[in-house]
Amino acid sequence: MARGSKKSYTSKQRRQASHIEESAKKSGKSAKTAARIAYATVNKQDGGGKKSGSGRGKKRSTASSRKGGRKGGRK
Repeated sequence: MARGSKKSYTSKQRRQASHIEESAKKSGKSAKTAARIAYATVNKQDGGGKKSGSGRGKKRSTASSRKGGRKGGRK
């Protein structure tokens, strides 16, 4: 698998990344940066791609989601 390939992500992870990417674009980031932020966040939460033997059964960390929600709510 080529470096940077998104094949190892589940459909749920891809969906989450697309939502995060949308949000990053909305806050003024470029498309390339938004994609990088999105997959970095998914990696942080899940520990990388989830398909076939890449550490299944690990718990998710939602700390970055909580932080983003608090940060976005501030004025």
